[in-house]
Amino acid sequence: MPPKSYKTRVMEQLAGFQPSKIPLDKWGGRMDVHATPTGFFYTKKIGDRWYAIDPEGNAYFHQAVVNIGPNPGPAATAAMQRDFNGDKKVWMARTHAYLQSLGINGAGAWSNTDLIRNSPLQAAHPIAYTVILDVMSSYGKNRGGMHADIGHAGYLNDVIFAFDPEFEKYADNYIKQQVSQYKNDPAVFGYFSDNEMPVRRTNLEHYLDLPHNEAGYQFAKKFMDDHHAKGITDELSEEFLAVEIDHYASVVSAALKKYDPNHMYIGCRYTGQTEQAPEAFAALGKYADAISVNYYNAWTPDFELMRSWEEAAHKPIMITEWYTKGRDSGMPNKTGAGWLVATQAQRGAFYQNFALALIESKIVIGWHWFKYQDNDPNDPKAEASNKDSNKGIVNIQFQPYQPLTDRIRQLNPNAYALADYFDHRTKP
Repeated sequence: MPPKSYKTRVMEQLAGFQPSKIPLDKWGGRMDVHATPTGFFYTKKIGDRWYAIDPEGNAYFHQAVVNIGPNPGPAATAAMQRDFNGDKKVWMARTHAYLQSLGINGAGAWSNTDLIRNSPLQAAHPIAYTVILDVMSSYGKNRGGMHADIGHAGYLNDVIFAFDPEFEKYADNYIKQQVSQYKNDPAVFGYFSDNEMPVRRTNLEHYLDLPHNEAGYQFAKKFMDDHHAKGITDELSEEFLAVEIDHYASVVSAALKKYDPNHMYIGCRYTGQTEQAPEAFAALGKYADAISVNYYNAWTPDFELMRSWEEAAHKPIMITEWYTKGRDSGMPNKTGAGWLVATQAQRGAFYQNFALALIESKIVIGWHWFKYQDNDPNDPKAEASNKDSNKGIVNIQFQPYQPLTDRIRQLNPNAYALADYFDHRTKP
């Protein structure tokens, strides 16, 4: 297939832009835009722009990388022994300093929170980290009916078990156990409840196709009976999806507020068809502090689509997965959803093009690049979508992809100056 060309904007094209002189606090928040400090992160709309507010009360963008931690594959293990004497604490200290030199102030999903929390730099220059709980997928594995899928958990007939009568009690006890160690840590940015669950407008049909002894079927059947419906319509599918997400999110958020009222609930990492369903954002927005979206298949984020998410949810948005793979990495690049480009320089241009649009939107409070380190093609335990691809900002030898990281270092420390630059323009 011949290569395609896409319009790509980088910082050199921003006429009149000046690098940042904005003072930052230890979290990476801007000290010139202030709100009430609570000692923990929360969200606030200041004027017409959404921000996270850091523990010191300063406006903050969560600029993170997913899966910060050494790859368990054989190549990374050998490199860890060679370059860090096999000591993960030494690796963490150097990596912590390196990430912050790029303007990366956060850790996305599946990061090694134990290493981050115990980093010698964490007190003075903290990395704000996220925790992914996997509430529904954990419940599914416990009750049965799950299967392996690519990139996320697979559910019976591609629907979650939100209507099981046992789910609420399980979620309450499970969340209690999971969050106890994090409750008082100000460095926790927030909790993801799950990842890429199959919550789509086709769900009503799929619930009705379940075995009749399943609680999901029984709920869907009663939903149809209560509406005196003789068949599935678009309107019923949309209403049912909102009911489903409302039920799931109400259970999760109640337990989070009960056992950890200090930290944010930042959604369940929507993706795919869910992005075209504003009712899904409206339902989750009643409970979440921000809505997380894994945003693929767009070279440049769609302003109108993102704005529809915020308008439906009345909450800010976080982009929690996005990336490109480079042919020049030497990796096979046969798996994963990200774009495939020719060079690391093009990966860097994509990073800036995408991040500039997120900042310009005024509704995004954080972006999480997927991910820290490349997949190891020889890792026998790798998940199916993470087997052989150049997704990292470093390779399996912990060596940075400098054309990419140079672009990150150019943009991230200037994120607030870029926000001011765009805020003084009248149109995107």
